[in-house]
Amino acid sequence: MTEHTLKQFDAELEAVRARVLQMGGLVEEQISRAMEALSSGNTQIAARVVDDDHRVNALEVGIDEECSTIIARRQPAAVDLRMLMMVVKTITDLERIGDEAAKIARMTQLIYDSDRPFVPRTNEIRHMADVALAMLRNALDAFARLDLAVAAKVVRQDERVDESFRGVLRQLITFMMEDPRTISHAIEILFIAKAIERIGDHAKNMSEYVVYMVKGKDVRHTGPEAVEREALTQH
Repeated sequence: MTEHTLKQFDAELEAVRARVLQMGGLVEEQISRAMEALSSGNTQIAARVVDDDHRVNALEVGIDEECSTIIARRQPAAVDLRMLMMVVKTITDLERIGDEAAKIARMTQLIYDSDRPFVPRTNEIRHMADVALAMLRNALDAFARLDLAVAAKVVRQDERVDESFRGVLRQLITFMMEDPRTISHAIEILFIAKAIERIGDHAKNMSEYVVYMVKGKDVRHTGPEAVEREALTQH
């Protein structure tokens, strides 16, 4: 490549990375609004989250097409190819996080539009969502700065989300056993808790792609210790 072509290529890669962070910001907003709807009972906010899911989907399609075009035109190798592969995988997880936010919003509509007895479990759910949202922010930060230490932190945080999910599940089972009238609502709350747990899983995936980008090593399914080891040997 000539120097001019290289500069163009770098600019294209940078533009793609910026679009991923834009998509990440939109997905963050979707989760925050879905949780606000759940806490406040505002079904109009929930409806907006569901309606806006198409914006997340459109960004995924657009970025995916940009990556395909760059690969076809530039035929990148090594680090640049890994960067584009990381982007394609990351936007898939971001799109799925957007789906989970829409799922939380739809469940919120079901809960507040019915006249069944309400199961007040939003405190534990809120705590879970705060951790999952912090994971997403950290995963996007790790992506933006290619920071392995932050990526390792996200993988470790996922254990907290899983633990919270198990706690919520135990509480909901107790509720359902004590009062069968709460079963329908408890199941809806359980779907919300599961959606938050999945958000954590997707944020963890995104962090593992950062390790792959920097080190060329696939750390999926290896556990937090393996990711932390890679982070410690960053340089």
